[in-house]
Amino acid sequence: MAAPAASSTAITGTSAPVGELLRAWRQRRSLSQLELALDADVSSRHVSFLETGRARPSRAMVLRLAEHLEIPLRERNALLLAAGYAPAFAERALDSEQMEPVRAALARFLRAHEPFPAVVIDRRHDLLDANDAVALLTAGVDAELLEPPANVLRIALHPRGLAPRVRNLGEWSAHLLRGLRREAAATGDPALGRLHDELASYPGVELDTAHEQAAGSEVLAPLRLLAGDGEELSFFSTISTFGTALDITLAELSIEAFYPANAATAERLLREIGAAGGG
Repeated sequence: MAAPAASSTAITGTSAPVGELLRAWRQRRSLSQLELALDADVSSRHVSFLETGRARPSRAMVLRLAEHLEIPLRERNALLLAAGYAPAFAERALDSEQMEPVRAALARFLRAHEPFPAVVIDRRHDLLDANDAVALLTAGVDAELLEPPANVLRIALHPRGLAPRVRNLGEWSAHLLRGLRREAAATGDPALGRLHDELASYPGVELDTAHEQAAGSEVLAPLRLLAGDGEELSFFSTISTFGTALDITLAELSIEAFYPANAATAERLLREIGAAGGG
């Protein structure tokens, strides 16, 4: 089963007219021309003229509409190029000198979060960095899956990854794939749709809602993972992003931090990872 909107976006290609791209993004956000016009404080007639090519948007108008449509920075650049303007947002490599403060901040966060696991990932869930506690999660994972660019969702659900150790694989996989579908729809990145289809084909992976309907007693969807000695560990996770980013690389970074969902897991991590880190 393909992710909704997985085939969507050839729409982000700069070969399409800017009006077609704007219309596609508006439809992706389920907005009418009138709703977008009201949000952006322009006339619905002007929005119509822009979408049909009867009017050419100014650079400021492209950025204004993109802001109200919550278009990712990478795709805002594509809109500007399609309209005949230079890109507005830089994309600096994470290992560049200008990004050194970012790297330092990420390193501090990863270290401070120990003895609990945390990872830094890019927009396609490829692993960029991790703290030492992640080794407890990835113990036994096929080495090939950990080779760069290692994808954390593939590691989580692949039959040679974490999947054989995940006690609630159906629930956990449905949770991950729901999130991936939302991201594919929000960003228009066809690579996320292809990743969704790959993950959905793995044995034991489930797509949907039976677990949601049965989860009324749960506050969060936990990851229940068997350690090497057979003890069950339980985690929940949070995602953090750089909310004021004006650089594409920075805007596409996420930090996923895992927390123990019960006292036994916390004690295990404090004993194994805390002791190793604290000396």
